[in-house]
Amino acid sequence: MRSSSVILCATGAALAAAGLLLPASPVAARFSSFDPQANEVLNRMTLDEKIGQMTQADHNGLADPADVEKYFLGSVLNGGDSDPKSGNTLADWTAMYLGYQSHALKTRLAIPLLYGVDAVHGHNNVLGAVIFPHNIGLGCTRNPELVERAERAVAEEVRAGGINWVFAPCVTAPQDERWGRTYEGFGESPDVVKSMAAAAVRGFQADDLRNPFSVLACAKHFIGDGGTTWGTGSPIDQGDTRVDEASLRRIHMQGYITAIEAGVGSIMPSYNSWNGQKCSGSHRLLTEILKGELGFEGFLISNWAAIDQLPGDYSSQVAQSINAGMDMAMVPERHARFIAALKAVVADGRVSVARIDDAVRRILRVKFAMGLMAAGWTPQIDPRAKASFGSAEHRAVARECVRQSLVLLKNSRKTLPLAKQIGRIHVAGKSADNLGNQCGGWTIDWQGRSGNVTTGTTILAAMRSAVSKSTRVAFSRDGSGAAGADAGVVVVGETPYAEGKGDRADLALTQEDVDAINRMKSAGIPVVLVVVSGRPVILGDALEKADAVVAAWLPGTEGAGVADVLFGDYKPTGKLSISWPRAMAQIPSHPGDAKYDPLFPYGYGLTY
Repeated sequence: MRSSSVILCATGAALAAAGLLLPASPVAARFSSFDPQANEVLNRMTLDEKIGQMTQADHNGLADPADVEKYFLGSVLNGGDSDPKSGNTLADWTAMYLGYQSHALKTRLAIPLLYGVDAVHGHNNVLGAVIFPHNIGLGCTRNPELVERAERAVAEEVRAGGINWVFAPCVTAPQDERWGRTYEGFGESPDVVKSMAAAAVRGFQADDLRNPFSVLACAKHFIGDGGTTWGTGSPIDQGDTRVDEASLRRIHMQGYITAIEAGVGSIMPSYNSWNGQKCSGSHRLLTEILKGELGFEGFLISNWAAIDQLPGDYSSQVAQSINAGMDMAMVPERHARFIAALKAVVADGRVSVARIDDAVRRILRVKFAMGLMAAGWTPQIDPRAKASFGSAEHRAVARECVRQSLVLLKNSRKTLPLAKQIGRIHVAGKSADNLGNQCGGWTIDWQGRSGNVTTGTTILAAMRSAVSKSTRVAFSRDGSGAAGADAGVVVVGETPYAEGKGDRADLALTQEDVDAINRMKSAGIPVVLVVVSGRPVILGDALEKADAVVAAWLPGTEGAGVADVLFGDYKPTGKLSISWPRAMAQIPSHPGDAKYDPLFPYGYGLTY
């Protein structure tokens, strides 16, 4: 891993002097204050109970919920497609959560579960939850206070069903738009990532994890998942990040520094490698840097079955990851095998009992901080959290996020804002009246899906609600029938995807999108192009054919925020959090590069 030709060796003091390593704040050290209580419990635990705490199974991987008791499991999660078997309403999620906690409380020590879910832009698995813009849009707001408010609302909706842990925020700094997880990052610059990371953690965890409206946050994916070298892995984020240590710290570590300062209680190591070594098995990254230099006192949770990607047989994989510093293993379908393997490598001396105790102590100290270890604890759901689920108040926060996330890229002849009182506005495009396309991946399903997936307002419906009674808002998906309208709006872009299934070598608009734009242009009316996408797309000659262009990203359920900008109820303030390339040949390209010449540079954004 540490080739002398690639890695820049530097001491912690030198890095701190260079501004690449910041001292941990007192907030970051609060978890160790619970060690006396954690040690008291630890001293009473058997090896089986300790290893159980280090194990996380997926809901779909638990054929028998009683395995929570049998194996003393410390955690359960619901993956992106792992819904309750009874249905997908808040009531279904609540019943499922309470059922699993009841099994945990029947164990000898009655240690409650940490229950995890991927709430990456709202409580996004659950029908009726408010879906917020994905992080790439939030990064364009440049408004950490708004991001904190958004994640506060998300935390309340997650707690409405009892769940107490979210695998968010993603604090990656995407460096290559071809990556299918680009939209999960706040932006390409570590400056925007570090401010938003801290804000998100504060929003999720608030000032006290015992708060019934707070959830445990999880900063992910440590480290360099957005910087892998093209062609070194498939999916892209499971490739190799080939940078020296100073660059790794400068670009990819800043969000973790501020997340730790904000008190984040868990961090998820990444699938990717750093200069040839998997992060999930790197003692240098997980123990020396993250826990040592950065002073992280929470616990590490592996990515989905990530341990399986380490070299060697399964026992060797388990031993390497735990010795590297992994504290809890996400083993969605292999919890029994993982437990047996970890017991075996402890028995043969490849993993020490001291390392097991350190991992369990970290998990327990977080559970104490969350109030889960209080005497007589039982799962309680505050009725105020339940009342807030999908509420008008939360939708208003999401709408504000949408308004501030939109970036005006072009506005010839003051085409925008549109007048609310004109004869006819013709709307076209596959994403104008498609809530699923607005929301993108990680919405109800892991990959998301087009169509009427949950409760919300499409861009078309929002426009119809915004105009005067005398104004007609017509719609044709293909752009036909626009002749004679006063203005046209074409809503195009990407359809839902998540993770590696969104990796793309070509980000050009589809032929359907191009045809809809051409039909609208041929009508001889002013044309507004709204791009719904998880990353910049290659606009080609669509840029010239449109009189105005708005990057709407993946705005979520509150399409009214898009209408607010189109009609001038809100003057656009969004600034690009990622450079917008002219062509695929420019990817990757960043400010400071010798040939940096994007279509729209980082930080670009017009207003009215």
